[in-house]
Amino acid sequence: MYAAVVHSFDAPPRYDTFETPAPRGEHEILVDVLAAGLHPRVRSGASGTHYSSDGVLPMVPGIDAVGRTTDGQLLYFVALDDTVGTMAERAVVDRRRAAPLAPGTDPVAVAAAMNPGMSSWVALRRRIDFRPGANVLILGATGNAGQLAVQIAKHLGAGRVVAAGRDPERLALLPALGANETVSLLGEPNEAAERLAKSAADVDVVIDYLWGGVTESVMPALLVARADRSQALDWIEIGSMAGQDVTLPSALLRKANLRVLGSGQGSAATADIVAELPALAELITTGTLSVHPLPMSLAEVERAWEATAGPGERIVLVP
Repeated sequence: MYAAVVHSFDAPPRYDTFETPAPRGEHEILVDVLAAGLHPRVRSGASGTHYSSDGVLPMVPGIDAVGRTTDGQLLYFVALDDTVGTMAERAVVDRRRAAPLAPGTDPVAVAAAMNPGMSSWVALRRRIDFRPGANVLILGATGNAGQLAVQIAKHLGAGRVVAAGRDPERLALLPALGANETVSLLGEPNEAAERLAKSAADVDVVIDYLWGGVTESVMPALLVARADRSQALDWIEIGSMAGQDVTLPSALLRKANLRVLGSGQGSAATADIVAELPALAELITTGTLSVHPLPMSLAEVERAWEATAGPGERIVLVP
């Protein structure tokens, strides 16, 4: 079969031939791939920098896709951890990690939105006891996942959503998606942290796609500004666009009711994640969530790897 094949972690994948994978277990089937999203997680896997990378080359990237079975059924599926990736003409599906899609579903839209949407969906549905009326701050709201997080938080009943990011063009789009207030992270870190402290000091949940220096300055500013520091604050770390590490003073954990936890591959059980797939897929297929896919041919994978998606767009490779 043809696939996007990584021959070097220092170069984009190439359109090349690769051995077609074969089902191994009783729940596994081979499907024709219709669309696979080019997510940041896919890029980190293809560069060998993701924490789950085993360093073995050549490899086919791709962690999820929409495929068609031999009897014509559409499935959204999350790839098995130890099999060929989804950026190929065919892929192995474990039906226990798949959600059936209604006939007529746009596979490109589902492939574009499920992975970035799942990050905040699982965080709010499975990692904390999120209740309607809770107030949410989204750090990194101008990215694709962050824009979906604004919509998902509102859909799940958030009382107020504060969206923070650096890109002014993308920040301007967020009120129409449900953000009650936007805060720019441009400028000196301490100044940005002070702006957030004024707007979001008393939120109940932080969805953090940034980490690094941004979180290091924002976290203490928010905690010091809270009217009631004993009010619980769930800080959910999802991404690390601003850095892999933070320095967390021990006093922050004593002076406020701060609960820091992560949400990602490994922190939530696979069965729990799969259980959430149908509901999120329905939001995408019914148009409840605003999705802007940018389809490109799998044969153009090298060009797709270097392409820049516009605000709210997600590149999707189509075999």
